[in-house]
Amino acid sequence: MSKVVGAAEFKAKCLNLIDQMQSDDETIVITKRGRPVAVLSPAREANERKSIIGAMKGSVLRYDDPLSPAGEPEDWQAVR
Repeated sequence: MSKVVGAAEFKAKCLNLIDQMQSDDETIVITKRGRPVAVLSPAREANERKSIIGAMKGSVLRYDDPLSPAGEPEDWQAVR
């Protein structure tokens, strides 16, 4: 969930909104004339990085035979 704030209100209450955002852990969408122009989100600590273990989960589309060629021989073109 994010909080929507107009640019004029953000300018007037910037420091209070930043403090509130930090305590609520909620992003703020800043609008100008009703259209979103910026998104302000809480900073994450450097030690909160996600582990690389499992980062590629779901990216393998097919893994029938790991020892078979990656493609059909007719798909390759040899350069002499």
